[in-house]
Amino acid sequence: MSWANPQFLVETDWLAARLDDPALRVLECTTILHPLPEGGYRAESGRATWAAGHIPRSGFADLTDDLCDRASHLRFMMPSPEQMAAAMARLGVGEGTRVVLYDRFVNMWAARVWWMLRAAGFEEAAVLNGGWRKWTLEGRPTSTEPCAYPPASFVARPRPELFAGKGAVLAGLGERATCVLNALTEEQHRGTGGVMYGRPGRIAGSANVPARSLVDAKTHAYLPADVLREQFAAAGALAAGRVITYCGGGIAASSDAFVLTLLGHERVSVYDASLSEGAADPSLPMETG
Repeated sequence: MSWANPQFLVETDWLAARLDDPALRVLECTTILHPLPEGGYRAESGRATWAAGHIPRSGFADLTDDLCDRASHLRFMMPSPEQMAAAMARLGVGEGTRVVLYDRFVNMWAARVWWMLRAAGFEEAAVLNGGWRKWTLEGRPTSTEPCAYPPASFVARPRPELFAGKGAVLAGLGERATCVLNALTEEQHRGTGGVMYGRPGRIAGSANVPARSLVDAKTHAYLPADVLREQFAAAGALAAGRVITYCGGGIAASSDAFVLTLLGHERVSVYDASLSEGAADPSLPMETG
């Protein structure tokens, strides 16, 4: 079984053959998370790691600064269309360019930037299957050269329906046609382990497809389409008229949303604030077990 939207996922050999394409923009999206004893994470930009060695010609998309809403007290929130457009223009992304996104951790950060670009109306982006892990396992070239993409003109065409707020989640919990889907680990979903964001467990009534279960543990490449289709079908996502994905801060949720889009689901939204907001708000019902 193949992907319904294969244009959004590219393989390492495809990228290696096109690194000299003047219209291609390759962006690393890595953020490094450090678990905190009191719960949650400290987020560190992956810029220094990128500078020490990256896919040749790639730039760096910084989700801890340029690509998050600086006015929000929550991390990683989608920035305004103006901020998004300015950040992407600086990275050389705009009309006539094709973007390939990668990261160093199971494609979640790349999927997040892909989702943000799509929400800004930019469709010419793809995730590198397996990212840095697969690229380096295959012995492909790396570089420490700085990025030299010329600035571009990026016009944001917002698609707000690709994100959901707490109100939409609450409404979805009462609709049989909506699947609310947790992308955190099974232990976090049950409330028995892993990093918590306040109240342990899951949004009451939500299903679970962990973002980490979407990829091969060694290569970080996404599992075959038929395997992933079975995972999402078992959670009730493929039969639902609408899916709202969530996690701790909208990152793992973007990976679930990305794969659902690859599989052809047409109504998927990411709860942007996720449990960073919801776990602290008693109006959002949660459960464990």
